[in-house]
Amino acid sequence: MSLDLYTPEISALALGNPYPDRLPEGAPSAEKRSPICGSRVTVDVELDEAGRVTKLGTLVRACLLGQASSTLLAQHAIGRTPAELAIARDELTAWLAGTGEMPGWPGIDIFTPGLKLTARHPSIRLAFEAAAEAADVAAARAPR
Repeated sequence: MSLDLYTPEISALALGNPYPDRLPEGAPSAEKRSPICGSRVTVDVELDEAGRVTKLGTLVRACLLGQASSTLLAQHAIGRTPAELAIARDELTAWLAGTGEMPGWPGIDIFTPGLKLTARHPSIRLAFEAAAEAADVAAARAPR
């Protein structure tokens, strides 16, 4: 059954991260780690004066699902606010737990085969959790 999750589409997505490098040292950042498999994702963000993500960096040391999720996050994070990233994280968490509708994040339906594989959920959530936290760090540092 878990083989249904590891599709050619997931494999291709995992290889397509548009922001595979970290931002310069000191950029607002967050790292998340899966306690189940040890996958790790670090996300760095910079926000503009309007509070929207203008730069994104990642360091992904994760399984195929963590890599694919990181790519999906990176493909659509630019222009988002910290609140929008938090909503995406929360919607993804609820959907995976079976308590919410499919999130509106573009392409997230690629993970539908993993809904019943709860041990894989942390890997799918990593990038979204790290991005939301990094954006909150960036917002807290922003001049008021």
